[in-house]
This record gives sequence, structure tokens and C-alpha cells, in this order.
Amino acid sequence: MKTWLTFFSLLVISISFGQERTVVPLDIGSKAPDFSLPGTDGKTYSLEDFSDYPFLTVVFTCNHCPTAQAYEDRLIRMVDEYRPKGIGFVAISPNDPTAISLSELGYSDMNDALEEMIIRVTDKGYNFPYLYDGDNQEASMAYGPAATPHVFIFDKDRLLRYRGRIDDTENPYQKVHTPDMRNALDALLSGTDIPVTETKTFGCSVKWSWKNDWIEREREQWRNEDVSLQEFNLDDIADLINNQSDKLRLINIWATWCGPCIIEFPDFVDIHRMYRNRKFEFISISTDKMGQKEKVHEFLTRFEASNTNYIFKGDDVYPLIEVVDPDWQGALPYTLLVEPGGKIICKTQGTISPMELKKTIVESLGRFYADD
Repeated sequence: MKTWLTFFSLLVISISFGQERTVVPLDIGSKAPDFSLPGTDGKTYSLEDFSDYPFLTVVFTCNHCPTAQAYEDRLIRMVDEYRPKGIGFVAISPNDPTAISLSELGYSDMNDALEEMIIRVTDKGYNFPYLYDGDNQEASMAYGPAATPHVFIFDKDRLLRYRGRIDDTENPYQKVHTPDMRNALDALLSGTDIPVTETKTFGCSVKWSWKNDWIEREREQWRNEDVSLQEFNLDDIADLINNQSDKLRLINIWATWCGPCIIEFPDFVDIHRMYRNRKFEFISISTDKMGQKEKVHEFLTRFEASNTNYIFKGDDVYPLIEVVDPDWQGALPYTLLVEPGGKIICKTQGTISPMELKKTIVESLGRFYADD
């Protein structure tokens, strides 16, 4: 009997651990929780590493959030301005990358894994340590950020003096009325009272590891979407390349007999899922013979390619090559990225670099909400 009670107790604990948890922001006046987190520079950081600074700013931010990206340049400038005055800065990414859906990455070219954080640091030239807390999120739970970015400012005794937003706008490239973070830093440096010690913050919610059940529901939705395959001719392809729509258009020309085409096709499906909710569309064009149409459709269905799919119904592929791009030598796969109005901003003969293609896409679409 005792054994069964012990088993039941452990089962209840296990189930409870996997359920919703409450994360509460650190109270003003609280001591800064210590941490031991890996940085993008290969070092492991704790509070002790910032003991030389009279004051410390901890910013919870991430790669993928459009609001966080909107504040990157501003944060870099503030570090340059305030660090010589005695303000230390450290950024922490609180997100579990496995709790982030592809559909949440529509304003970014990367997820929030440590390897991708390293890339982001290099791309933007971060001048502050950028730490990863996505594995167990213990430090983030101790501080309690609600969204990214979320700022926590501590005094010389490492007591929390300010918690909240950077500014009162979602996009700092627009007019800023109240620079709350700057006001708090200036007050600390001058020894005066901080005018506002707490504010709400706007941005992407923290991706806690226990909040990933909806990702499977979304995957189920994708699995149930219709996969169609339409026939088209040379005039149709000319219209596609001309792109008089209002969407950025990614076109991949491929075939089921092309090994590299098959290997990279799932990357295109992922890209479609990332950016489909913006002014973006992915179109695949199969150059298989019409007798292979069923095979092509089976392949597209297996990879859940619910984007727009075409198969060329002409007998001669060479006119197709000329219409697509006179510079194209005919090797598959061939990929084009076409802006509204027909300007080709990227073309690749052979396999793509998914990271480079996503970067080109998001730089064209914009990384901030205001860009839409």
C-alpha cells in the first residue's frame, strides 16, 4: 500500500510540474537573483562578473521578437552612453526555442537557440553580454519578465529600482514621449528619486517551456490543409515572374528526380510557414512531365506543401528556362525572390542557404510591426 501511495504522490508531482506555472515579476526593492548562464562569447556569466559597476541593467530580450529587434540599435547606443558612467548591462534571452512556432518567426530570420544568438550578436555588433536561459529558464523565472524586451535596473546594493519598458512606444524609430529606462538611469546617477519605478512592457510573451502545447495543435492544422497542384503554361510563368501582386514572391523550380531539390524542399515549407501571415507567398514549380503529375502531388502532400504549386504542362523545358531568366543555365533547383513590381532581388542556381534566404526575405519585409 505504501509503495502505491509513493508512486501516486510522485505521479501527482510529475503531472503538476508539467502544468501551468505562475511567473511573477521581481518586486521593487528585491535583491537581484544570481544566475550562471552561457554567453554568446563562450563564457559563463554570473552577477559577480558585473560587480565593478555601481549599477546594473538586466534586459530580457531575444532574437525573434519584432519589438526586441526594434530596440536593438537603441540599446546599443545606450550602452555606449551609460557604461562609461558606471552602468553595467547584460541581456538575457529567456525563451525556450522548442516552445516557439515557425509562425512566430515571421519578423525574424532565426529562432532563439544559443547558436542563432551568436549569429545575431555578430550581425548587429552587440556591445554587451548576451546570455542564454532557454534550457531550464531558472534565472528568467526568478526575475519574472513578462515580455521581450523587459528591463530590470539595480542599484549598488543590487536592489531592484526600476522594472518595465525601455520607452513608451513599440517602435523607437517613431516619436518617443517618455524614455522610462533613460529616466531611471539618469535618476540613479544623480542620486534623485526615479520618477516612475514600474511600468508595463509591450512585446512578445516569454516562451516558457510548459506553454508549447499549442504548437502541436498548429502542426495538426498544417497537416490538415489542402495541398493542390495546378497546371500552367509559359504565359502563366511570365506573369509570376512579373509579379504585379503586393506580395514578396519566392519561386522554387524543382523536380522529383532532382536529389538536391528533394533535400531542400522542407526548408521552403518552413519558410512558407514563417512568413505566410505577412505580404509573402511561396510558389513551387515542378518541371516533371505531365505523366508524373500524380507523383508530384504525392510528394507535395507528404511534405504538407499547402502553398501554391504548379506543374509545367509544356513538352519543351527550354522555352521555360528563357522565360524564367535568360541567365539561368537550366540546372535544378532554381530559386528566385521577386518583389512586387517584378524586381528580382535574389536568385540561386543550385541549393539555397536557408539562413541567407530568410535574412534576405525579412530584410525586404521588415523586422518591425510598423513595417507592415
